[in-house]
Amino acid sequence: MFTIRCILGSAARNLAPLPAFREKIKLQNRMSSSSHPLAAVCQMTATPDKEANFSVCKQLVEEAKEQGAAMIFLPEAFDYIGSSREETLSLSESLTGDTISRYAQLARKLDVWLSLGGFHERGHDWETDRRIFNSHIIINDKGDIISVYRKSHLFDVELPEKGVSLKESAFTIPGPSLMPPVQTPIGKVGLGICYDLRFPELSLALQRHGAEILTYPSAFTVATGAAHWEVLLRARAIETQCFILAAAQVGQHHEKRSSYGHALAVDPWGEVLSDCGGEKPGMVLVEVDLEKISRTRRNMPVQQHRRDTAFYHSLAQT
Repeated sequence: MFTIRCILGSAARNLAPLPAFREKIKLQNRMSSSSHPLAAVCQMTATPDKEANFSVCKQLVEEAKEQGAAMIFLPEAFDYIGSSREETLSLSESLTGDTISRYAQLARKLDVWLSLGGFHERGHDWETDRRIFNSHIIINDKGDIISVYRKSHLFDVELPEKGVSLKESAFTIPGPSLMPPVQTPIGKVGLGICYDLRFPELSLALQRHGAEILTYPSAFTVATGAAHWEVLLRARAIETQCFILAAAQVGQHHEKRSSYGHALAVDPWGEVLSDCGGEKPGMVLVEVDLEKISRTRRNMPVQQHRRDTAFYHSLAQT
């Protein structure tokens, strides 16, 4: 697959091909010589094979670094996607386990920041309560864990007409709280995961606390992705006037599960600036121009026009 340098709010151009990925993404924007911090938004097809998944992610991270990325975003379940509840739990680890240690070493070696978009983290009472957290981990260029957000909205959905049946709460503990946005080389990043995307309260809370970029690493089902993925990401961008970077799982993970793909970057006006497509692993490289946020918020001062919290709760008092 060819990577894309997508100038947020501006343009895109070809970069060198990523080895082992053949699918070419069509470029629709014009070239630009603008220079801003570069982020890589990745797409992959995780399986139950943790070693193979790490190899794919390592290759994506190395390629992104070679192309100049300061921060690299991997999707939900970058570590693995199990074929059963039992397999999912048995493959899980703690934050001090081998998987996160290897990513910390990789970040330190390559001098890059990593967004690990959904790690199967064993719960704090693992010995007595065999459940896990779905954890979004930020690792800095020194290999330090800077923030851990544990997914707070769990995907318990039955859509028989769409062939979707998932109950995340059967083995996952909902996270206790949001985490403050993280200052990174590309800007202040607010953390969500997948199904969190459907709850605008979360994105607005992160924006109020200074987020400039919202990230929703995901493994959307094919049915829900085709119907809702792009429109939800664009809505979150428009209402918060933030950039959105959404890494994604794509394709068939095993005989029971497939994901929609289409890792996206969206600007604060709601324009889709890059799309990885729905077929193959790969990435887009995105130049983040934070001045675009200032211009958008200055020209349409939505946050200044927002009424106080009591106003929106006034119906409950009638």
